[in-house]
Parts: sequence; C-alpha cells; structure tokens
Amino acid sequence: DEEFARQTLSGINPCVLQLVTEWPLKSKLDPAIYGPPESVITKEMVEQQIRGFCSLEEALEQKKLFVLDYHDVLLPYVKKVRQLPGTTLYGSRTLFFLNPDETLRPLAIELTRPPMDGKPQWKEAYRPSWHSSGVWLWRLAKAHVLAHDSGYHQLISHWLRTHCCTEPYIIATNRQLSEMHPIYRLLHPHFRYTMEINALAREYLINADGIIETSFSPGKYSMEICSVAYDLQWRFDHEALPADLISRYLESAFPDIFENFTAINLLTNFFITRGMAVEDPDAPHGLRLTIKDYPFASDGLVLWGILKEWVSDYVNHYYPEASLVESDEELQAWWTEIRTVGHGDKKDEPWWPVLKTPQDLIQIVTTITWVTSGHHAAVNFGQYTYAGYFPSRPTIARKNMPTEEATERDWEFFMNKPEVLLLLCFPSQIQATKVMAILDVLSNHSPDEEYLGEKSELAWAKDPVIKAAFEKFNGRLMELEGIIDERNANKDFRNRNGAGIVPYEFLKPFSEPGVTGKGVPYSISI
Repeated sequence: DEEFARQTLSGINPCVLQLVTEWPLKSKLDPAIYGPPESVITKEMVEQQIRGFCSLEEALEQKKLFVLDYHDVLLPYVKKVRQLPGTTLYGSRTLFFLNPDETLRPLAIELTRPPMDGKPQWKEAYRPSWHSSGVWLWRLAKAHVLAHDSGYHQLISHWLRTHCCTEPYIIATNRQLSEMHPIYRLLHPHFRYTMEINALAREYLINADGIIETSFSPGKYSMEICSVAYDLQWRFDHEALPADLISRYLESAFPDIFENFTAINLLTNFFITRGMAVEDPDAPHGLRLTIKDYPFASDGLVLWGILKEWVSDYVNHYYPEASLVESDEELQAWWTEIRTVGHGDKKDEPWWPVLKTPQDLIQIVTTITWVTSGHHAAVNFGQYTYAGYFPSRPTIARKNMPTEEATERDWEFFMNKPEVLLLLCFPSQIQATKVMAILDVLSNHSPDEEYLGEKSELAWAKDPVIKAAFEKFNGRLMELEGIIDERNANKDFRNRNGAGIVPYEFLKPFSEPGVTGKGVPYSISI
C-alpha cells in the first residue's frame, strides 16, 4: 500500500494526483445516463481509517486528502470496453491521506459500472483490510486502479502531452522561422528525432490492433479517449509546470466535442483544481508545494527555473527592447501558426498567451522546452524500472470484481482460489511479455543521446554572450545533479529514501547509455 501510494508522487505518472477540496466526492457526468453522481466513499469510512489523526472536516481544512480520479474520464467507456474480448473496465477513484511524515496512505478505492444491459448503476468502495477476503478484494481493486493509471499515463501524460502536442511546435518552427532565426536555433535541439519517433509510434504502438490497443485498458478506444482528453483537458498555459501544479480547467462546448466520439453528456465550464501547489511570492519559484516531499514537483521546479533562466538570458540578448518581439514578422507568424493551425481546434480559446514582449516569449519558449525535456523525461525513462515488473503496474484488467453481481459459483471460486483470480485479472502472458519488451526499448538512452545543457549548438558558441549563458546553464544543471543526490540521501524524504525504495533520479540531467532511470534529453527522442 505504501509503494502504491508513493508512486503517485515519485513514479512514472506523478502529474495526476489532486487535492480534495469538496466533500462528498461527486461525478460531473449526467446522472440520467450514468446514474447517481455521489461517491459511496462515506465520511464514516474515511474517519474509521484516519481515527486518531483528525476528523474528515479537519483533513479537508488541513489539505490532507488527495484523490487519483479516473471516474469521469473512464466511466463513459465501460460499456464499450466490456464488449471487447478479454478485458473489462470501471470508473475509479482512489482516496489518499497525507501522513505526518509526508507519505500518502490509501484509504479507499471506489469502482463504478454505469447502468447497462438493463441493469442499474453498480458501485462499491474497497478499503485496506486485515481479513483475508478483504485483503484479496483490496488487491484486486488496486489491480484495476493500476490498469487505469497505466492507460492514462501512456495515452495522456505521455503520448498526448509530450509526443503529440509537440508536433505543431516543430512544424511551425520549420515553416515560419529561418534556420538563422535566434528562436529557431534555440529550439532546434529540442525537436531532435521527435517526428521520426512519432511516425514509428503510429506504425507500431498506437496503430489499430497495435501494442497499446491490445495490451492497455481502453483497448481499441485508446485514441478516442486521447482525443477527448485533448479537447477537455489540454491548454498550453497549463503545460508550464508551475501552472500545472496549481490548477487545470476543463472548459468547452461538450456536446460538440463528443458528437463524433461517444454519447457523453457533461456539464459545461467546470473547473478542476489540482491543488498540489499554491502561489507564494516568498517561496522558491513563487510556489509552495502542498506536499513538501513531492519528488517530481520539487526537482521539476528546480529544472523549470534553470530552463527559464537560460531562455531568459538568450531571449533578452536578442530582444533587448519589447518592441522587437511584436515587430518580428517570422516570430509572430510562428506563434500564429501554432495557435490557429497546429492547435486549430483551440484557436479561439481565451487562455492562449499573447506574444508582445520578451517576457511573453520567455514563458512560451520555456513551456515548450520543459515539455520536450523535463516532462517527457519524468514520464518516460522510468517505465521499465516500475512497469517492467507487470504486477507492480498491470496495463489491463481482464476480470470483473467478484463482488459485482457475482453468482454463487463465481464467489466460491474467489473464496477458494483468490490468487488465481488475481492472476486472471492481470495481463496475459503474451500481453505482459510484449509490454515488458517495449518498455525496455522506450526506457533506453541511445549512445548518441543529447542531454540538456551538455552540448552547445555551434551558433551559440560563436556569440560570447550566449556562450557564457550556456556555460552558466550547464553549471546550474550540474548543481541540480548534486541537489537530487542530496535529496535522495535525506532520510526525512521518505518518498525517495528508504529500504527498497527507488531513488528519484528521473530529472537528473545527465546519464550513460542504456536503461538508467535518469537523464533529461533536450528532445522527445524515444
């Protein structure tokens, strides 16, 4: 349970957990289609688990409750996925409590099936247990949640937010900026091999009946869920790490979005607060983390700051006056294409940053370079470390919970052979073998990998000011290596230090070739 919780902060999908700010937990899906919105995780269940620490109200006030919420994003697909052979699906919520030592403890898992096939909505909450039957039910519930998390990680946190959404930046840069343009030269190493690796992914990974569709929870609906998530969740300004930690909006004309996808009827213009940080001008990077021992965020903010300092030095050298940005026709055409063509579905959204001043340009370029370097490294290079052992992160669930309208025969099978049911729920041998092999490839650094700040572009070296700025950039990245080593050695940081715990090194800038679990390349090169 401790490792299950720890990986929400230190694993390969650390950008989904959110603070609970309202109670009870409620779905925002249409109850006429999906059934009652209220969660079956009750106040009494929570207080039974946290007795001796605080009440539910105190836990909310003190920011001690967190949720991994895949309820609304998956529930509309349950009926469809269950029609596929050899798989099943639920909507899920997992509730965690923040212990005094800054570690998380799982309190409850809720699994939901919507009304279907003439049956009403079914949902049940599972909790850690000392009783043998409860222990096995809890293990099965965790297997389902881990399959949901694996699918969301691969499709949204990884493919959509890094590989997919970077393509418009690359295309616009090559179309609108000459090779001599300073911003082209700044961005060029961040786009190395990305279009090539994306072409290979479309051919072998996310293609119809490819590895993703045959081995991950959403099955053949994987790309559909990815498209819907882009429409509902993605916004450029929140791809910046500080903004991503604070909040995320979901706003659009939902009926239009789903017209060609699925019959989801959602409420419009609702707001999700991640709540993993709050603005604080006195704190480093202007943010105070809700969970201090949050390795992805704490290391990521240092890397974000280093990137922004380098980009600031570079941009301010070439654009010493604000008017130079607005009058740069190539630059304005580049940003216009990204907004109105590359991300044309969102061209009228009010949240797009304007590009008028050097500060605007610095924020835009820092966001792009963070996505291609830090964000991608955090969700990619630890995949074999954590998911290469498939019971740790199963990618698909193949059996329903035995408590879901179980027959007497089903329940008897669970009671007599719970370990067999768990193995049947896990990926098949063929699925697990395929996933393990591909994760080994994806987690590999090639011998010619180019790491952030390691190698200077020739154009940078020719300008003494830029050369000095790059050397400072390289030095700051060397400092980050030491900062991360020091944090990993600190026994007070229990989410990254302890017996059997994998140190958090995904954002260490440099690495040797191979599967190392560290190293931040400039680009999305694998």
